[in-house]
Amino acid sequence: MTREDLIQQTYARWLDAATRAAFAASLAAFAAYASGLAPSFVPLDALPRLWQLPLEQYLAQTGAPEGWGWLQLAGFSDYLNLACIALIGAVTPLCYLAVLPLLLRLGERLQAALVAAQIAVLLTAASGVLAGSH
Repeated sequence: MTREDLIQQTYARWLDAATRAAFAASLAAFAAYASGLAPSFVPLDALPRLWQLPLEQYLAQTGAPEGWGWLQLAGFSDYLNLACIALIGAVTPLCYLAVLPLLLRLGERLQAALVAAQIAVLLTAASGVLAGSH
């Protein structure tokens, strides 16, 4: 097996496992939400009325947080679904983190630097630090 094959197979294994786990979590979260098994922060029957509101009014009427404040509401089924979407978005950086040590062990310093830079860019974007103020 070549070095490239080893790196690609490692990435592919992590991608497969993380994608399956994120999909299963999303399916379970949606089932909990749609069935009413877990309480939602915003009642399902109120959504058609709320979705037509401008953002400021939606936030005022629901008490929904802005930015990463939603994390504290992950116990509610509607926000648990949002957490699962974030989990899907975390698959790529997770796969990069899985191959980074392998790249370093194999002496692939340029590829390791590029992977580390991609991780840094994704984490910076996710943090919202460059988003500016409202």
